[in-house]
Amino acid sequence: MFEDTKPFSSFSVNDIQKAKKFYTETLGLQADEMDEGLELHLPGDNTVFIYPKTNHVAATFTILNFPVKSVETAVDELGKRGVKFEIYKEGELKTDERGIAHGPGVKIAWFKDPAGNFLSLLEQRKAA
Repeated sequence: MFEDTKPFSSFSVNDIQKAKKFYTETLGLQADEMDEGLELHLPGDNTVFIYPKTNHVAATFTILNFPVKSVETAVDELGKRGVKFEIYKEGELKTDERGIAHGPGVKIAWFKDPAGNFLSLLEQRKAA
C-alpha cells in the first residue's frame, strides 16, 4: 500500500510569512508557497509541509534535526544570522555557554523557529 508513496511530515506555525523568511533567509532552505502553506525542500530530496494554524501551540519536542559536520561551525554561522540557541543547565543533556550539548556519541544544539518549534543541529561522533 505504501511502497510507491513518498511520505512527508508536517508541522504548524502561527505566521506563515515569518516562517518562510526564517526557513529561507535565515536557514538558507528552499520553500514553495502554496495556498495551504509552505513546502519546505530539504537536502536528500526530502520535504516537510508547514501550515498556518491560528491556535498554534509550539511543539515541546524537536520537530526537525539538521545533521551537520560541525555543530560549533553551524552554531557560529547561525548565530551571525540572529539565531539564539537554547541553554540547558539541568537535565540529562546540559549545554555549554554556546548552547551545545556534548552527549554520548553526539553533539547537539537546539534552537527555535519564530513559532517556537524546536529544531536542532546534530553532529554524530565517529566511532574510535
